[in-house]
Amino acid sequence: MESDNRITIVNIIIHDRTAAAKVNELLSEFADRIVGRMGLPYSPKNVSIICLVMDAPPGEVNSLSGKLGMIKGVTSKTHTAKV
Repeated sequence: MESDNRITIVNIIIHDRTAAAKVNELLSEFADRIVGRMGLPYSPKNVSIICLVMDAPPGEVNSLSGKLGMIKGVTSKTHTAKV
């Protein structure tokens, strides 16, 4: 149900650039739930940062977060609000 959707911010830090392809592949699976995406390479720390805004039910956000957590060299955090 759309009424169960939450607005969620997903912050992703890629510590290992070889993991970027896996992250992008995974994000494409959730493309219909992603409202916006901003990616920033931060070369002084040798990381890439991706910030997502999602409009999705908690189960889908949890699925994405769990799959991101299984990719070596990637960390992520979410912040959710019911709007």
